[in-house]
Amino acid sequence: MMQISNDPASNKHSLLNVMHRFIAAANNMDETIMVPSLLRDVPLEEQANNNNEEPQVSSNKQRDMYEHYLLLKSIKNDMEWGLLKREMSSGASFLEIAVKQEEEQSSMKGDLPVEDNADLEHQFHYHLRGLFGVLSKLTLQADHLTNRYKREIGGGNFMR
Repeated sequence: MMQISNDPASNKHSLLNVMHRFIAAANNMDETIMVPSLLRDVPLEEQANNNNEEPQVSSNKQRDMYEHYLLLKSIKNDMEWGLLKREMSSGASFLEIAVKQEEEQSSMKGDLPVEDNADLEHQFHYHLRGLFGVLSKLTLQADHLTNRYKREIGGGNFMR
């Protein structure tokens, strides 16, 4: 009979595990990329399909690998330190800011705050699925950026 662990971090489908995988991938990226400025002006390519097709240039807002590196590093820092590191002057907690924003949005729409637990559960699951998807994609991007950096440095393509 299969035992279910009570430790949420040991479950490969837990939010904590997905967060740890992204942070580990971002830390690996940060440790591997010793000279981030070498990433400047290097186009960010999409991962090639299994058909050995040529990699395509991403249509993301990030124009080069350096900007993408900074984005991934910034997201990791926000996850580790919270969003308030940027807004320390306000003195309010993240929860207080989120509740205040929600109240402002409700009052602007003229809606009353929803007290229905089923709606809260639906909202939670919706955002949890979104968070899983985003963190999984960010982990893949950090791994891809690390591997591409290793490949480019090994090939000497960054040398001018």
